Amino acid sequence: MRQVAIVTDTTACIPPEQVSRYDIEVVPVPLIINDKTYRDGIDITPTQFYEMLREAKRLPTTSASSPTPYFEAFRNASRKAPHVLCLTEPSRFSAMYNSARTAMETAKNKLDDVVVDVMDCTTAAAAGQGLIALAAARAAASGSSLKEVKQIVQNIMSRVNLFATLDTLHYLARSGRVPQAAAIVDSVLSIKPVFTLDHANPHLVGLPQSIKGAIDRITSLIKKTTHQGNKLHIAVMHADALKEATNLKDKIASRFDCPEIYVTEFTPVMGVHTGPGLVGVAFYKE
Repeated sequence: MRQVAIVTDTTACIPPEQVSRYDIEVVPVPLIINDKTYRDGIDITPTQFYEMLREAKRLPTTSASSPTPYFEAFRNASRKAPHVLCLTEPSRFSAMYNSARTAMETAKNKLDDVVVDVMDCTTAAAAGQGLIALAAARAAASGSSLKEVKQIVQNIMSRVNLFATLDTLHYLARSGRVPQAAAIVDSVLSIKPVFTLDHANPHLVGLPQSIKGAIDRITSLIKKTTHQGNKLHIAVMHADALKEATNLKDKIASRFDCPEIYVTEFTPVMGVHTGPGLVGVAFYKE
């Protein structure tokens, strides 16, 4: 019997086949569209969400999962292992970390002989969180202890990088996260901004004027942040832009040594602000 079971949420962007392979418990994040609540990945797929987002007159909203779904995930996970490790997105992004902590306290009283621990991925989000969760799940599957799995998480967390490009600033402007003037300039100049996350804070790192230029920029940034001979674990993510994501994946696979590389859909929890068309990559080097 394994010693540790892994729990995360749908913001981690883990492909369903990987979730099944490593028996990861995934908590769905609620999405509110036209006053109706959908559970991400259960009632609605990312593709369906982005289709609805394009047509929505009012921006959809999100809310953190309540403690109850986390407790249910902990209970399911406790049937697989005596230790449960839950990984959430950075606490500064949402209240999901707090919900998971509340559920952890409930588990102490209701789940006998089970140890639950909660960690937020302070330096990584979206597919970066997914890479960390997958590394933890692989270690757990190999029989590692809770302490050993947490050490792996801490080690990888400090090395995760994320770069992404937006197709438009329109949705960020609608959500109030950038000035409306920025979206007007974007529409005139067709800018495809490239950004990175530094300890979960976004920073602009390029302003190419085409998706091709943005993909080239992301590829060059990967090269700049790695050394020749590094083995890279990579997740290419997209918001209803599979063709562009596949192009980026092929370009990366041809230039770098990637023992792990896959394409996944970008979490609607963040996509509600960035809009469809986002293409990005999360990675860490061995």
